[in-house]
Amino acid sequence: MSFFRIKPLKNLGVVCGAERVIGLLLLVLICGLASPAGSRNIVDKPATAAAVNKPDAEVMLIEVYKQLASDHLRAALERADALVAAYPTFRLGHLLRGDLLLMQTRQVNSLGPVSAPQDKLKNLRDEATVRLKSLRNRPDPDLVPRAILQLRPDQKNVLVVDARHSRLYVYENLDGRLKLMTDYYISQGKLGVNKLKAGDQKTPVGVYYITSRLAGARLPDFYGSGALPINYPNDWDRLNGRSGSGIWLHGTPSETYSRPPLSSDGCVVLTNQDLNKLTANVEIGKTPVIIAEQLEFVNQAKATSDRAGAQKLVEVWRRDVESLDAQRVLAHYSNDFKSERGENRTTWFARQGPVLNSNKNVSVKLSDLTLFLYPGRDDLIVGTFTEEAKLGKSKNTSRRRQYWAREGQQWKIISESVL
Repeated sequence: MSFFRIKPLKNLGVVCGAERVIGLLLLVLICGLASPAGSRNIVDKPATAAAVNKPDAEVMLIEVYKQLASDHLRAALERADALVAAYPTFRLGHLLRGDLLLMQTRQVNSLGPVSAPQDKLKNLRDEATVRLKSLRNRPDPDLVPRAILQLRPDQKNVLVVDARHSRLYVYENLDGRLKLMTDYYISQGKLGVNKLKAGDQKTPVGVYYITSRLAGARLPDFYGSGALPINYPNDWDRLNGRSGSGIWLHGTPSETYSRPPLSSDGCVVLTNQDLNKLTANVEIGKTPVIIAEQLEFVNQAKATSDRAGAQKLVEVWRRDVESLDAQRVLAHYSNDFKSERGENRTTWFARQGPVLNSNKNVSVKLSDLTLFLYPGRDDLIVGTFTEEAKLGKSKNTSRRRQYWAREGQQWKIISESVL
């Protein structure tokens, strides 16, 4: 029985928002897999993604869909059998296998036409939808996330979460150029993103860092094979009144392979297998985690231009600090400036006075600069660097973070902190 002859199509709609079902979308995506135009957009995960001598579950799932798209029902069923044998807790795999068995005897009008709680079926339909969409919307390898302007030389990788597509991308830092290495399906907060307060069941949006690594043996089974906490709330979150804590990248309970796209209390959740692979590529305190509602990608020329513009802001600030001209330095700071201590510009600047009013020669050098365009915004840049200031025979070294906001045609420092 051909999957593409399922009737009646009028019953297979896609409802906008949280109530959408797989129906027509599933057919469109599957047809895309079978067509030459669709196949050009698909890049299979490399075989090296296998762990513990077991093929990657998503690679196996994709193969089932490809066989189905080619009208090879028996081959699709064989691969579905292999999928659930390898991953017996992968509920979506079991649901798909059940549909394939039903297709042998009767028409199937939607994913999961079985007697089961509708909320459970909806969760699986949503998971199938986002997994299939990821095949058709994979990042162009010639493009890079716009939010990443510059990494430190010793930052080997950066993790980028695209909440709208329920995907986490791992980029490698190759001498300042980004290369997409792999990607993973993820679950996020039940109520989406833009966390504001504790208990709102939302995932934060921003620039964060992995702060520690927690082994699964130390955690309840709910967190799976382990956890990678991030530094939410960061200093920008706190300045903007955002609260809460305990935002982790973590695994899944032993009784389930994966969770629905919207199912956590704010954490980013991966399968245990994917979390284990991801953990091997992170460095505590170094690996950035960019969480965006939806990623924007740009070509290398645009990325280079954006990076140069951000670098210039910091370099001009450095030169003006080195000049010891208080008015030139002050001109870089917004009238709405607020420090990590909550000080306004006047109070904060008074604490800088002794250095800026010195008659001694000063040398200011910056190193290990990172620059990010804040996710979802084109008017906010966060830069972090090591500052070495030599004043006469004395030397002071500190790690400093600045938030630059665009005010009209100018960029001003809206907040600054010493780490």
